[in-house]
Amino acid sequence: MAELRILIVGAGIAGLSLARALEGNGMSADVVERDGELRSAGTGLYLPANAVRALKQLGLGDELVGRAHPVTRQRILDHRGRVLAEFPLSTIWGEVGGCFAISRSELHVMLRSSLVAPGIRLGTAVTDISAEGTVTFSSGEQRTYDLVVGADGVGSTVRRTVFSHEAPRFLGQVCWRFVAEQTPESAGTTDWTARLGSGGRTFLTVPLDDDRVYCYADINSADPEAPAGDWRSLFAGFAGPVPSLLEQAGGAHFASLAEIAVTDWVRPRVVLIGDAAHACSPSMAQGGAMALEDALVLADLLSTATAETVSPALAAYQERRRARIQWVLAQNHRRDKARNLPSPLRNLTLRFGGERLVRTNHAPLHDTP
Repeated sequence: MAELRILIVGAGIAGLSLARALEGNGMSADVVERDGELRSAGTGLYLPANAVRALKQLGLGDELVGRAHPVTRQRILDHRGRVLAEFPLSTIWGEVGGCFAISRSELHVMLRSSLVAPGIRLGTAVTDISAEGTVTFSSGEQRTYDLVVGADGVGSTVRRTVFSHEAPRFLGQVCWRFVAEQTPESAGTTDWTARLGSGGRTFLTVPLDDDRVYCYADINSADPEAPAGDWRSLFAGFAGPVPSLLEQAGGAHFASLAEIAVTDWVRPRVVLIGDAAHACSPSMAQGGAMALEDALVLADLLSTATAETVSPALAAYQERRRARIQWVLAQNHRRDKARNLPSPLRNLTLRFGGERLVRTNHAPLHDTP
């Protein structure tokens, strides 16, 4: 049986994970990345237990433990530092396993170095994809593939070129991400800690190791562009360690948050995975996890496919992933709605039902995809 000719467009988490999963099934793929270097924007990642399980299925569990930092508890505070909810993550995930935090660049290095195939073609964009699978690259070169995988993020060129979807929907939130040195107030903890203020303001910290902490801050906004002035003033009044961490945030990465809620990811010879297919709110930290799961499921279904049976394999992929993605999207909406309740009602809800809410959000994700 002739090996499928597969092109993966995008060398982020989704694309590299798929390349790894395909190699695990005795297959290979060309990988191209439009940027001249591998992206590491976002600076840090919290990996919930289903993401960790997926990395273990990719054969990277031991390396993850060596590179990442365990996260054992989840804490939700108000902006003054008063506890609204606090619980061990084992009560959320049970036997699925532990949770970790890792820098995005470390995860990229781990995935890329795990590949056996020759290097990724950086600085190579896709400009056209024909119905017959002929791909035109930015260099003018053309190649024909049995399958093109769009793993090129929320601004996917593959999606714009092949699909008729509307543009990603702005979620009315903008965010900043940065890594800071641990301060005396933030050091010595293994907790995922969110601090909630008014106007949808959230400041999240997750330790990456004993010396560094990943910080994520977001606010509600009618405008997807960065607000004028020093954004850090928007978090004035937040209790420690927020002020000392913000002092280190001069080079924070800004992004507006968007969602792709359609579940139509397949065309003849083309499929979307990861954020290119279903970008979502970071409320549940499931973006990376869903990308990893996409890679495993797609590689599994392609392992027995031929050029003639790619289409039914892609249809099976979409059917297998649809309900799980829809659940995550719905739960993100539910969590964002709860976060934006008037502060007294939000605080009461979290004090008396925070752990139950989080457990319910994640319950279906205990099952393997």
